[in-house]
Amino acid sequence: MDMHVPLKFVEAVPVQDRLQRPLRELRMSVIDRCNFRCTYCMPADSLNGRGVFLPLERLLTDHEIETLVRAFVRLGVKKLRITGGEPLLRPGLPALVDQLSGIRGLEDIALTTNGVMLTRLADDLAAAGLDRITVSLDTLDEDVLAYMSGGQAKLEEVLAGIAAAESAGFRRLKINTVVQRGVNDHTIIDLLEHFRGTPHRVRLIEYMDVGNSNHWSPDDVVPNAEWVEKIGRRWPVRTVASDNPAETARRYEYLDGQGEIGFISSITKPFCGGCTRARVTADGVFYTCLFSDRGTNLMPLIRHGEDPQALADRISGVWAERGDRYSELRGAQGRKRPKIEMYRLGG
Repeated sequence: MDMHVPLKFVEAVPVQDRLQRPLRELRMSVIDRCNFRCTYCMPADSLNGRGVFLPLERLLTDHEIETLVRAFVRLGVKKLRITGGEPLLRPGLPALVDQLSGIRGLEDIALTTNGVMLTRLADDLAAAGLDRITVSLDTLDEDVLAYMSGGQAKLEEVLAGIAAAESAGFRRLKINTVVQRGVNDHTIIDLLEHFRGTPHRVRLIEYMDVGNSNHWSPDDVVPNAEWVEKIGRRWPVRTVASDNPAETARRYEYLDGQGEIGFISSITKPFCGGCTRARVTADGVFYTCLFSDRGTNLMPLIRHGEDPQALADRISGVWAERGDRYSELRGAQGRKRPKIEMYRLGG
């Protein structure tokens, strides 16, 4: 049987892991390359001139990604997030989104991007059926942004990308901001003020120990509880109730009605207990946690296998054995355990 023939639609057969967490979200990396060298993800000094990226022939094809996503949907996945590297660097991405948007049972397709290529691609992505966009933007200070991006990001290009997304019909963006003490924390209030009064939601993300090369230290983490207090002194806020235990961000709204803020607190308030997310790299390796040190290679079943059901069964078996709780056990596990780099996992 040709693995490029899509799975026929059947009702999802939900699978749970050892902690009774269902499989509901898939973060699919479509490329491991990026045009930025952000200090918390792919710092330039960690690459040392080595050819660390996947050759293009190792990347899953569009048809293979569709086959893979169909298998995950069959097991209960409702939401798909397209990630990288920088996913907009993948040639023909709108065509891939168009294929994926036709998968019955998939309710939401989102994209995380640094935003600079949205000026060229936002309209095509909207037409292809992309539902939501998240833009990574760590500061409005041009010097700090240049430092954090390894000298690659230009503020006007990111803001132009956000404007292009708005014009294409993406009215409510998420703005992801990784906060590092002594690096960009002094610029956060200005960033929040810029997006107050817009439909976009800034999400402050505690600096995390993902991968092995970002020189993470707990001293560089600004607990989000500090931000709630600091922001509240400037603009009073209140919590927004959520009935979704898998939601990564704790949401707050400004009392004056000028929008919302999200806080992703993996370090100080881990949310492992509600995690329903799987991750697959651009070459078909399946990981069950952002902080994984090993994964399951699905490529043979995708590219050379003859039975789509065998792919779904393999995914189901891996998820059923999942017991990941890295953030809850961070101190006990120690910081020396090697982990997969974030630019391969897609964040």
